[in-house]
Amino acid sequence: MSRIRSKDTKPEMVVRKLAHAMGYRYRIHRKDLPGKPDLVFGPRRKVVFVHGCFWHQHDLEHCLDGRRPKSNTSYWSPKLQRNVDRDVDHVTALKAAGWQVLIVWECET
Repeated sequence: MSRIRSKDTKPEMVVRKLAHAMGYRYRIHRKDLPGKPDLVFGPRRKVVFVHGCFWHQHDLEHCLDGRRPKSNTSYWSPKLQRNVDRDVDHVTALKAAGWQVLIVWECET
């Protein structure tokens, strides 16, 4: 678990390079916003989260990376559900503050 990175992951770097190549400038991981969004376009009031399919439980029926582990479910189920609940809270708080939120999933990159 200590090798799991929270920043500068491959999917995040793909999205960052794409946004930069398109001419957009952004800040990364602003700590003053809920959830520390991966990309923040301040003047536009838009944020982008790049979620890993496993950790944030992407579409359990269609995304192969978003499946739940079959072993040690008493540990993994609550842990992954907390991530999903936390994501909902962060998106709700950002929208209430007037930010537009985009979530890019790992399998989409």
